[in-house]
Formats: sequence, structure tokens, C-alpha cells
Amino acid sequence: MTKYPFIPYAQLHFNPEEQAERVDSYLELMQKRRSVRHFSDKEVPRSIIEKIIQTAGTAPSGANKQPWTFCIIENAELKKQIREMAEEEEKASYSGRMSEEWLRDLEPLGTDWEKPFITTAPYIIVVFKKVYDLVDSEKRNNYYVNESVGLACGFLLSAIHNAGLVSLTHTPSPMNFLSKALNRPENERPFLLIPIGYPAEEAMVPDIKRKNLNEIAVFYS
Repeated sequence: MTKYPFIPYAQLHFNPEEQAERVDSYLELMQKRRSVRHFSDKEVPRSIIEKIIQTAGTAPSGANKQPWTFCIIENAELKKQIREMAEEEEKASYSGRMSEEWLRDLEPLGTDWEKPFITTAPYIIVVFKKVYDLVDSEKRNNYYVNESVGLACGFLLSAIHNAGLVSLTHTPSPMNFLSKALNRPENERPFLLIPIGYPAEEAMVPDIKRKNLNEIAVFYS
């Protein structure tokens, strides 16, 4: 097998003051990122969506397999179909699949089975993970698929927020209906449904608090 050619790494150089300024600025930016459920139907240029997807595609992946497919839907009829399917699954979940503890944990967030954001947002992105590749009808293994696709979705959410847009990670369970609705091949499995756009003018979000550093990190000196 031919090896990748190796090239010099182009390191970014910042002095300590620049480093501090950059990490402070990025932390401040990301602390303002929120999951939004009330979207405007205001158009977003397709070129912006394309760059956001390209940014997500820069994520690391097992053996550089890049085991992801981003399906971008703006067709109104298809979004309507997906919303109906998602709400059917969500209604079943809220009506019996979810445990009482789960429902209690969700109650402060004010969520329910209705998902109007799927049809209101100008775009929805359905992320699929490739459990294996098909090359000339032959199966080729992918590695660390969930981890790789999860990293790409993190890059995606960061890029969306950086563009001044909002998003929501939606996981109607089970999600097999997305494979059928979008006619995806047998080697792909739905991973996340993400509406993307501008927030509605009246958009409200819960006043949640993030955990402090000492609650999420352990340093070993």
C-alpha cells in the first residue's frame, strides 16, 4: 500500500499574551453557544453552509477514513416528511419509552415531542456515520466510527456558532426513518439531526449554567 507523502507541519506561532487573548476570546464565544428550538425562516447563503460542512470535515478520524456523510436538506416537502416521522417517534418516546427519571430531567428544559424547528429552519443537516465503506461493492472497514463522527459534529456545531447561526442536536429515537427518507446506502446509519439557521426574534432559551472547571477537570502534576 502506498504511504501518504509527509510534509512539514505549518505550526501557528503566538506569544503568551496572544495565546491568552485567543483562548479567552474563543471561550467567551463558545460560552454563548446555546441549543435553540425557535428558528427564523430567514435564508442563509448556501456558500456559508458549504464552508461550515467543510470545516466539520477537517475533524480527525480513525485511520483518516472520514466516515461521515452530511445530508443538507432545504426542500420544504422533504423537511415536512422528516418532521412528521420524527414527531411520531418522539411522541412514542414521551408517551412511554422514556423513564420517569428521564422525563423529570427534561422537564426543566421545557422540551416535548413537537419539533416545529425541522420545518421552520432553512436547513436541516442529517449526519450519517459510515459503519464501513463500499468500494467497488466490497466492504472496507472503518475504525473508531462513533468517536470520529462525534468529533466532526463538535467541529460542525462550533463552526455554526462561529458563523452567527444557531443549531440544535436532535436525536429522535429510533432514527432509521432518516435512512429511508433520504435513501441512504446500507453502510450508513443516522447519527444526528441538526437544524441550522437564525434564531427567531422571540427565541428564548433556558438559563442553564455550565459546570465549573473543577467539576469537569482533574489535573495530575
